[in-house]
Amino acid sequence: MATFLYRLGRLAFRRRWYVALVWAAVLVAVGLGSMKAPAAADEPFSMPGIESQKAFDLMEQRFPGASADGATARVVFVAPGGEKVTAAENKQVVEKAVAELADGSQVASADDPFKTEAVSEDGTTAYATVTYKVETPDLTDASKDQLETVLEEARDSGLTIEAGGSAMETEGGPSGVAEAIGVGVAAVILLITFGSLAAAGLPLLTALIGVGITLAGITALASTLGLSTSTGTLAMMLGLAVGIDYALFVASRYREEHAKGRTPQEAVGLAVGTAGSAVVFAGLTVVIALAGLSVVGIPMLTEMGMAAAGAVVVAVLIALTLVPALLGFWPHAVLPRQARKAARAQKNAQKNAQKNAPKNAESDSHHAHTSHNAQKNAEKANAGTRWARFVLRRPVPVLILAVLGLGALALPVTGLQLGMPGDEAKSTATTERRAYDALAEGFGPGFNGPLTVVVDAADDSDPKGAVEAISKEIGDTKGIVSVSPPRYNEAGDTAVFSAVPSTAPTDDKTKKLVETIRNERSGIEAETGATFEVTGTTAMNIDISAKVQTALVPYLVIVVGLAILLLMVVFRSLLVPLKAALGFLLSLLASLGVVVLVFQQGHGADLLGVEQTGPIMSLMPIFLVGIVFGLAMDYEVFLVSRMREAYVHGESPDEAVASGFRHSARVVVAAALIMIAVFSGFITETDSMIKMIGFGLATAVLFDAFVVRMAIVPAVLALLGHKAWWLPGWLDRLLPRVDVEGEALSSRPETDPAPTDSADASDLEVART
Repeated sequence: MATFLYRLGRLAFRRRWYVALVWAAVLVAVGLGSMKAPAAADEPFSMPGIESQKAFDLMEQRFPGASADGATARVVFVAPGGEKVTAAENKQVVEKAVAELADGSQVASADDPFKTEAVSEDGTTAYATVTYKVETPDLTDASKDQLETVLEEARDSGLTIEAGGSAMETEGGPSGVAEAIGVGVAAVILLITFGSLAAAGLPLLTALIGVGITLAGITALASTLGLSTSTGTLAMMLGLAVGIDYALFVASRYREEHAKGRTPQEAVGLAVGTAGSAVVFAGLTVVIALAGLSVVGIPMLTEMGMAAAGAVVVAVLIALTLVPALLGFWPHAVLPRQARKAARAQKNAQKNAQKNAPKNAESDSHHAHTSHNAQKNAEKANAGTRWARFVLRRPVPVLILAVLGLGALALPVTGLQLGMPGDEAKSTATTERRAYDALAEGFGPGFNGPLTVVVDAADDSDPKGAVEAISKEIGDTKGIVSVSPPRYNEAGDTAVFSAVPSTAPTDDKTKKLVETIRNERSGIEAETGATFEVTGTTAMNIDISAKVQTALVPYLVIVVGLAILLLMVVFRSLLVPLKAALGFLLSLLASLGVVVLVFQQGHGADLLGVEQTGPIMSLMPIFLVGIVFGLAMDYEVFLVSRMREAYVHGESPDEAVASGFRHSARVVVAAALIMIAVFSGFITETDSMIKMIGFGLATAVLFDAFVVRMAIVPAVLALLGHKAWWLPGWLDRLLPRVDVEGEALSSRPETDPAPTDSADASDLEVART
């Protein structure tokens, strides 16, 4: 592995123009393909295998042309204090507004609340449902403006008027400010870490190229492969993250090898052969985590996972080829300022080399020797080395403190409640939240999340009698406030009706109510001869949460199990991979615990601008596992592979740990800070789910990089000593051998081919003198 990548790096360095042109051609090709490809279909979210999805599919089949995919707006009218919405003057305002809403070009219908009995018992609140002919993404700005204009005019009468529903949804996702802030912070961190604009810009440039290729490729293939519009979201996030990380590690190793007096071409070859090997295996662990999302059984997650895996593959290929090619164009630009000055001085000295060759050779040798010794002394005294030695002297206290701290933060996970927050989680500054609150106050908390019951009486001799019996049984269930009249299909063998719970959609009592109705189904079906299923947004969210919880353990077992096997191949150790997996699980549980603490229990929620606490988004644990596992294994591979490399080359276990920190700690810290900055930017968004994702990812990276990798890992390795690198003989013979540490490179003869340009010739001559 190391030898092959060494040759690949040198080849990319020598043929840099060809490599750069190939990547430019790929970028242009996929870009043109994405521009000419048909747009991706905005397919509705689906969850195969759950009851609510089966019920929805039955509705689609039995009620053709009556799909609920059309956008809707629920307009809520609230009378001023002491008045009723049914008063003549207020009623006239409501009817006029409904009539104007019905005139919209894309409006299919607008229900008059006084005809549909959509008025609260106390007469203070009424609502009108506006149904559109098109889906939410197809609503024109004119239709949205017409809705806003009608509402504003009606508000002048003194009525409080708010609106919710899918028609009020805006284009989802971050505004772009968070990403811009994250990239800016990343640039500053890289500049401070490496002291060179080129060294800071190289990882950002190559990462953006990789993300551009990936997103353009997804867009080009979206229609052909049936990908949804949200497929590229995770690919963009992870592509940027690992793209920066991988280029960062290769460039950092290049600087290290160059500081040892090697020519740029040789330094690039060694960097790709060693750090590149770690990049390959780190990338494989991320791909395993992302491909494993298919285990969950959610098509959207499978698409997102495979697209993000593709982004990681592109990032790996760029790190192995384009990064060394760009280093070939500017071999000295990425070096520290002192090294660049020394390189220029050495280059100038070559002009007089033929005149005073012996004297200059002795002087250059002295300066090179002095510079190399200064570099070694600086490395021995850097912050990473000092921290490693601190942990090595006190492994037990550090380990206990770190494990107990993360364990305490993980305790709230025991009360984790999964769900899909809706309008109730939005800011009170939004009309959707105010409409939600007004409906809950006027009609009861369960009104915002009615259950939809689909009755299949095709095999019943008396379909209507069966439907009425089922409707009565469900209506008599404790916790159900009201049941709407059933609506039949043309054949009269299928009916749909709504059942309004007495509790809010995200309330745990609502979940138990749905379970009660479903548990009593067998008896009801035996009496009536018809079958029924419960669906609707509330039931769908409950089913999704249950499925995700069921799939989470198998997903973890598969992903972590395969990663352990892969890390065994990389480290030739049994205990190091187990330690890596356990450390990841600890940081994952701690980050989930903090998310529960803030977003579910409300501790510190005001500091983050979270106005309404509630259940944690159902997909949050899966997102955390997929993304954080990949980044955690990146840090593990890059940090511990340097320890393994030092151990293989003869250093003691403690010396190997110190060497790993001396060479990799600064880069790992920089990479982690960049990711924390990027993810923390999403906390500034107004959407509560985006806040939750950004906060969860930022805390997970913080715990994993700085507590697990920087404290627990060296403490455990210090306690294990030589046993950390033990592997049973039978397993050693069974596992394939790959040279990740570059052992073959250290034993090869130090020969360089003829330099390919003047810059290389100068460097080669300096190295040989």
